[in-house]
Formats: sequence, structure tokens, C-alpha cells
Amino acid sequence: MPRDAVAMTRQEVEDFLDREFPQIHYGGRTFQVEEVGPLFARMRMEAHEKHLRPGETISGPAMMALADLALYAAILAQIGPVALAVTTNLNFNFLRKPKLAPMIAECRLLKVGKRLAVGEVSLYSEGEADVVCHATGTYSIPA
Repeated sequence: MPRDAVAMTRQEVEDFLDREFPQIHYGGRTFQVEEVGPLFARMRMEAHEKHLRPGETISGPAMMALADLALYAAILAQIGPVALAVTTNLNFNFLRKPKLAPMIAECRLLKVGKRLAVGEVSLYSEGEADVVCHATGTYSIPA
């Protein structure tokens, strides 16, 4: 697939996640695919009580889930519906306390090969310009 094309639209990625991974919406719809493009995806996570930690802020595990899912969405958009693409590495740098607001994840794929995809994700509190968390990750793509 050319680098300037996508294999799946935003709606196709969202439908695939809803169908293959309905558990991500357990307890209510939390994640939404907002946009996909060549080597890119943007997702939104609604801030629910279950995502909070002491201090009225979004928890690290909630941000980790969003970053991992955004990376997966970007990869799906690029290579198509491959349910068995799996995370092999994730690294997180928590930069500042997020606001108690929906979180936005913007993922940029750095490399998509035959067996591995590598990307980076920047997380923001909705309406804020400062990155609250920066993540990098690698996915294994099955043959």
C-alpha cells in the first residue's frame, strides 16, 4: 500500500474495533476514532470516573490504553483489518498532569514494514496545547 493511501477509513476502523474488541466499551462507550490518514490516527477518550486517580486527574493506565489503541488504529488504517497485530513494546513519558477532560491521542507511524510497525503517540487534554504524555510503540504484524 502506498504511504499516501489508507487501507481502512475512519468508520471502517471504528466498526472493526467495535466488532472485534467490544470489551473496550465495557461500562459505556469510552473510545472514539476521530480521524485516520496515511500513517496517522487521532482518537478521543471520554473521561469517566473509572479513569481517575487521586488528585482528580486521568490515571496512567487509562492514558496507556488510549495510546496503545491509537497506535493500533493507525496501523489498521494503514494495513487493513489485521486482528492479530499485537503490541510488542510500549514506552511512556508522562510530562505533566492532565486536566480532568477528554483526552486526545494523535498517533504518527514512523515505519510500517512487513513484520513490524513503529509509531509515536502524543496525548493532550482536550482544549490544551501542551502534551501530557508521549508514547512510542512497536507492533508485530503477522505474516
